[in-house]
Amino acid sequence: MPTIRDVAKKAGVAPITVSRVINDADYVSAGTRERVEQAIDELGYVPNMLGPSLRFKQTGTVALILTDITNPFWTTVARGVEDAANERGYNVILCNSDESEAKQANYLNLLLGKQIDGALLAPARSAAEPAQKIQNQGVPVVILDRQIPYDQVDVVRCDSEGGAYQLTRHLLSLGHNRIAMLTGPKHVSTACDRVTGFTQAMTEVGLAAFADQVYWGEFSQASGYRMTKKVLEVSDRPTAIFAANNFIAFGVMRALEEEKLRVPEDVAVVAFDDLPPALLLDPFLTAAVQPAYDMGRQAMQLLLSRLSKDNLGEYRQIVLPVEIVVRQSSDRPVKPAGEVTQYG
Repeated sequence: MPTIRDVAKKAGVAPITVSRVINDADYVSAGTRERVEQAIDELGYVPNMLGPSLRFKQTGTVALILTDITNPFWTTVARGVEDAANERGYNVILCNSDESEAKQANYLNLLLGKQIDGALLAPARSAAEPAQKIQNQGVPVVILDRQIPYDQVDVVRCDSEGGAYQLTRHLLSLGHNRIAMLTGPKHVSTACDRVTGFTQAMTEVGLAAFADQVYWGEFSQASGYRMTKKVLEVSDRPTAIFAANNFIAFGVMRALEEEKLRVPEDVAVVAFDDLPPALLLDPFLTAAVQPAYDMGRQAMQLLLSRLSKDNLGEYRQIVLPVEIVVRQSSDRPVKPAGEVTQYG
């Protein structure tokens, strides 16, 4: 972990000068400030905002950085994290990145400067750098929900590919052969994994030509709405829509309602993720249900094992199973001139 002395040596100044730059003092020349800031960037130095007295002490605080706390899936993950943390006397700082790399980076700088003991991160992009930055400060980190191209970190996620495959097979078994897949951004692993599962299921039953009916967007209601509008513009309209998360599904349902299309009579709808039972008076949506609470709890327990030094071995990747829950939103399509083939 780089220190203020390392920065001072690289910039060719005294440590007190580095401190003045960090604290934005007025009496530092522009040239000196530029050299110090460049050294900070090159070394990946994060200032200790709590002072040297806590340098080797634990603060009893861990950070949880999620992508969209308004989504009930992430709220449930957070509850699992918090319950497991509180049982061991840790407090949780919750941050929301809004799927923004810039916002995520700002939070990481702030949190590492405040000497958190550990971090749980749902990365805004499937990249290794944020996890490496955390580890370079001597802080253990667990990646939540998503995969990154880096195997020296603990990961807890669900089987997105397998769940998408099973959900697509369910639609195929009902007789749907024109299925539109509405997913998130290409730089997020869960969006890609769910497309992979969908494509595999379609290809296995001889529908490879239809497996490219994939619409890439964002994991949001607005994106689900926009993508559904595009789906409905095609001449050979799909008989089923697969929404890659629950927020996309909300947008799908709103767009279908505007077009006065009934679910499932006119268009079947399935989705990844569910809503908590307390929010569902009449459960309707067929879904691939992820164990969100268990994901959060297991991730926190894995982080705690690193913090307590009980787990100093190889990094682990825990993949939790997904349950397919069939409800009213998926049914057999109305046959257009007998063209629909049933696949079991």
